[in-house]
Amino acid sequence: MTFVARHALWSDEQRDAAARMRRLVEEKNLEVIRLAFPDQHGILRGKTIIASEAIASLESGCSITTTMLAKDTSHRTVFPVFTAGGGFGMKEMEGAADVVMVPDPTTFRVLPWAPTTGWVLCDLYFQDGRPVPFATRSLYRKVIDELASRGHDFVAGLEVEFHIFKLDDAHMRPEDAGQPGTPPSVSLLSHGYQYLTEQRFDQMEPVLEILRRDIVALGLPLRSVEVEFGPSQCEFTFAPKKGLEPADNMVLFRSAVKQIARRHGYHATFMCRPKLPNVFASGWHLHQSVVSRTSGENLFMAKDGGEPLSAFGKAYLAGLLDHARASTLFTTPTINGYKRYRSYSLAPDRAIWGRDNRGVMIRVLGGAGDAATRLENRIGEPAANPYLYMASQILSGLDGVDRKLDPGPSADTPYETKAPLLPKSLRDAVSALKDDPFFREKLGAEFVDYYTHIKNAEIDRFLSEVTDWEHREYFEVF
Repeated sequence: MTFVARHALWSDEQRDAAARMRRLVEEKNLEVIRLAFPDQHGILRGKTIIASEAIASLESGCSITTTMLAKDTSHRTVFPVFTAGGGFGMKEMEGAADVVMVPDPTTFRVLPWAPTTGWVLCDLYFQDGRPVPFATRSLYRKVIDELASRGHDFVAGLEVEFHIFKLDDAHMRPEDAGQPGTPPSVSLLSHGYQYLTEQRFDQMEPVLEILRRDIVALGLPLRSVEVEFGPSQCEFTFAPKKGLEPADNMVLFRSAVKQIARRHGYHATFMCRPKLPNVFASGWHLHQSVVSRTSGENLFMAKDGGEPLSAFGKAYLAGLLDHARASTLFTTPTINGYKRYRSYSLAPDRAIWGRDNRGVMIRVLGGAGDAATRLENRIGEPAANPYLYMASQILSGLDGVDRKLDPGPSADTPYETKAPLLPKSLRDAVSALKDDPFFREKLGAEFVDYYTHIKNAEIDRFLSEVTDWEHREYFEVF
């Protein structure tokens, strides 16, 4: 009996998808299949397997080391994996042991930029069939299953800003290969500030068209390709999808963009605010709603003409605001992301909402009788792990519904309205999460301690570096 069958890991839909996957591999004469899982940072990791071997072992899974879950954003292992419990307090994580990477055949694709290559997203399990508790896709699935038990589905639309530059020097000398390595030298594809002008779009069109063609060929629900305010900055938006799909789409989109761009001599980055002259910060605005599983009705939609949201929608909104500070570690998980929160900008700095106002954290769109009514959370950075970002939204919103919270009035002057300020740094965000017992209960103390440990390791490494600012400030004056 296979690993999948022994532990009843696949649904009927997944079994049907596996049969289609086997046929496609044969019909398209695929040579290799990439098995990938999203790690704690939302970065894809995995193995490339000869296609015949991958198909033969489809239901047996593929082993992969647990150290993948022990790394910070420099790919350094920040847990003592060779001690008792591996630093996790779990025998299964000790000694760089293996876990099983099990494909989800519903995610199978052929990569347009690598036409003999198949790609499939995987979930992680221990040898006894239990989901690995630090695997964020499984964590998110538990959250959407809880929502489904109430008869609801989560719907999310993605609005993602990022930068594309011409790659001038990849810095591939041996001395550049650190942890992390020397970042590439780049130049602009366009000047900024002419927001949404056709001229700026046309300057970037050659690379945007390459990306658009392959993103559509991947089956991602692309809606628009736009030039943003800053130099070499653009935005891709995607149609709303339910459940796991929008999070899966986000990790595949980011990975695809970086791979495609690099193959054509460009460097794409989802870093929030690159340290380059005149470059602007990028955000990830998450459009979200909750719909009935049976009728498809939008539960945020107001029936009363004077209200922007239903009672359910208002309470959900209030939950997002109530847990905004604690959830920031999931929406903005990098040190760099906090450089974006500035007053009187197009980014929020406090936990407030408003009707169609781009200065607030939560922008309410729609109205009575409008089936497209939704909440646009403008807090996130494009480097966020989508499974954690979306899980934090659902959990916060449902808590607001359960406690019948009131979001208060719309903030028409968002940077003057009295409200809790968002964390000013990643360290503040770690403290805010640790101080909120709600996420500790919902995500489990084990996961919260794990995730904050990784983030604290990044912060400590950052604080040990002597910065340009310090050298400039103190080297001459003292």
